[in-house]
Amino acid sequence: MDRTHRIAVSCAVCLFAVSAFAEAPLLIAPLIEKRVEQLPDGTLFWRIENFATLSDATAGASPTSLAVEAAGKVWLFTLGPRGGRSPNAVEVAEVGPIPRVSAKTWLLRINDASGPPGSVTPIHSHPGSEAFYVLEGRQGIRGAHGTMTVEAGMAEAGHGADQAMQVSSSGPTALHALVMFVVDADRPFSSPATLP
Repeated sequence: MDRTHRIAVSCAVCLFAVSAFAEAPLLIAPLIEKRVEQLPDGTLFWRIENFATLSDATAGASPTSLAVEAAGKVWLFTLGPRGGRSPNAVEVAEVGPIPRVSAKTWLLRINDASGPPGSVTPIHSHPGSEAFYVLEGRQGIRGAHGTMTVEAGMAEAGHGADQAMQVSSSGPTALHALVMFVVDADRPFSSPATLP
């Protein structure tokens, strides 16, 4: 192999390595989920609360609540009307309105999303809606109508069902976020999609 060919191969390897680093996968881990056969009436919001213990959070749960330990805290996520509050809870955020999903049965799920700056998910869609609460870093949510960003300590409602999106760690520091879903339980949770 001559010197020019070696340089070309080395440059191609370097470009591939930089590209691979810039688009490392965002790590997604399901924390808790449950199926429900009925959603609360009216406009929906996710209420996010902290508790001293998991048993306290479970005691304050409704049929559309999910209690879980994550990021060194005990969380209760409740899908329901605006303005509720659980006994012994520390209010963190309320996010909504959450777009309703037509289904016979719904899946409520909380995911943990984390990754270094530049990490991304594949472009995908869900058969329902999601909302985001960012613990650290900055989250970008690219969709057909532009990119929404959510800063640390903030909560934001996402798009409705079947809308293509790509989620990224878009800040200068690593992202850590909790993601709330209400989706059609009888369809695949996530599907490949395309963005313009």
